[in-house]
Amino acid sequence: MAENKYVLGMADLLVAPAPATLVTLGLGSCIGLVVFDSHARVAGMAHIMLPSSRGRIGNEKVGKFADTAVPALIEEMLKRGATRPHLKAKIAGGAQMFALPGVNADFLTVGAKNVKETTMRLARLGVALVASDTGGNKGRTIEFSTSNWLLKIKTLGKGIREM
Repeated sequence: MAENKYVLGMADLLVAPAPATLVTLGLGSCIGLVVFDSHARVAGMAHIMLPSSRGRIGNEKVGKFADTAVPALIEEMLKRGATRPHLKAKIAGGAQMFALPGVNADFLTVGAKNVKETTMRLARLGVALVASDTGGNKGRTIEFSTSNWLLKIKTLGKGIREM
């Protein structure tokens, strides 16, 4: 059976049953989070842009922030038949894309903050982070397939890695 292909944009969040391929493009400081349950044959992905929703306007997408995307993705996975003990996660992204003299250093560490908040939220929810490809200063595109439960990471100037 052919896999359904889903392409997520920035701040999107999606859960799909197997067979499926989930893709998101243009991860710089953003995090591509994949959560899956191979027993229940369901996978989800979020394209997380920022670590925290605190102080934000209430009409923004839940997938935009690590503190809202991670629990929302887990909740949707459970609704689709996943079980908490079988959930596993993989992440990619969180790069520091720019080093600009005179620019607030806090602004430049969004990638590292995204990684920290995402991994902390996964741990709090009891989801094992089984693989990650984060940091650096190169953009990434990711593709997750339920045919083999592997995350393919295309990093600019570095080629393709599977984990």
